[in-house]
Amino acid sequence: MAEERKTHLPEILKKHEADLLAEWIREQLASIGPAATRLSEAELRDQCRQFLRLLVEATQRDSTAAIDSEDWQDVRDLLAEVSKSRGLKGFGSSETALFVFSFKKPVFARLGSEFSNNPGALADELWRASILLDRLGLLTTEIYQKSREEIINRQQQEMMELSTPVVKLWDGILALPLIGTLDSARTQVVMETLLHRIVETEADVAIIDITGVPTVDTLVAQHLIKTVTAARLMGADCIISGIRPQIAQTIVHLGVDLAGILTKASLADAFSLALKRGNFVISRSTAAKVASPG
Repeated sequence: MAEERKTHLPEILKKHEADLLAEWIREQLASIGPAATRLSEAELRDQCRQFLRLLVEATQRDSTAAIDSEDWQDVRDLLAEVSKSRGLKGFGSSETALFVFSFKKPVFARLGSEFSNNPGALADELWRASILLDRLGLLTTEIYQKSREEIINRQQQEMMELSTPVVKLWDGILALPLIGTLDSARTQVVMETLLHRIVETEADVAIIDITGVPTVDTLVAQHLIKTVTAARLMGADCIISGIRPQIAQTIVHLGVDLAGILTKASLADAFSLALKRGNFVISRSTAAKVASPG
């Protein structure tokens, strides 16, 4: 079979290393266009030089282009590093994949000149090189997508944490204003954040304000009940505020049982109730009136 024959690619890559590097770098800079300003030429040259060296070593050990094997581990590691670094610099998946795919043109040109008198060998070498670079290019894209997903997930986690601030309103009284949709993932963050603050402040009352939650369905109500139950296990009573008329009707219509959970229409009402439960008394001071000159 053709794939079992030894490829001459390692020798050709080593023989034309300097020219290949120069042409490859020019090809990349031209292909990625304005995005090239986010990457220094020194960094690009270093990445290309490393890739070419590792590619030669890998093809010398394994000529079958089985890039999942141990022989290709160093190449895979370098492509992972390149993909992640370019993702952080704002490169798109196509721009990142060009790191490998742009190498085709200079490689094919060298193969064409080396085997110009042997069409059969040229076709075989071109086919082998094409399969190899296609696989490495697709691998680069896959790594890029995974790294972007990791970044997005981390950012979403950070945004959820930032969107669930627990505020200390008074000694022993906390408030957790919720804004936006409350799903399972966010509920977990809400619960962990609230419980941590309850322990940290030794709070007796926690107000969960849902004024900024657009809709309350059965799932949202269940998430709230779980959060209230967890807070109670930590020794804190919960008051749910922001129960608007529409939300009250929805909860009744859904048949959600909020029995045993204190609810109030507004955060102010909930805060007032929390003060009473803590035996706090707030009175309005009477300011002395100053008579205007007559």
